[in-house]
Amino acid sequence: MHPFVVKVGPLLHRPGARRQARVSGRIEGLSVVGTTVPDDADVVVDTVLEWVSDGLLATGTASAPWVGECRRCLGAVTGEVGAEFCELFEESPREGESYQLRPDTIDLTPLARETVLLDLPLAPLCRADCRGLCPVCGIDLNQGSCACTESSLDPRWAALDVLRGDAGLSGESRSAG
Repeated sequence: MHPFVVKVGPLLHRPGARRQARVSGRIEGLSVVGTTVPDDADVVVDTVLEWVSDGLLATGTASAPWVGECRRCLGAVTGEVGAEFCELFEESPREGESYQLRPDTIDLTPLARETVLLDLPLAPLCRADCRGLCPVCGIDLNQGSCACTESSLDPRWAALDVLRGDAGLSGESRSAG
């Protein structure tokens, strides 16, 4: 049996019946914008399963380690995602609203996949004060300064700088008139 399939037969149609479950296993392909859960890492689901009038309610957390690249300095970054969920399993699931309840089992794989994917960082940082890379020479500014001089004008904005004029007036003083 798949590690995320949980037997729930004794809970069905017994209002208030509940059970705790902790399952773990590998789920391949968990990646979003360069942040990835390694294929050989376990995803852990801790949940309380409870029969309610509409079906089986699963409340708990899904967690997994992740790896990525710092959005500023491009260094390796690691972390752990831990997201909470509260989802319903029904015999006739509604698209995007609930999950499939089989005669005596539920499969927590889709729930774990979605919960982890939604909580993976889109733009991870190695640390909050990461200084990134020099836009001119590419040196990692976290490891020291570079010899590049800061240009006050960015050539990519040259066409817009012309509109501002040579006076260099700020937006506040131009809009005063």
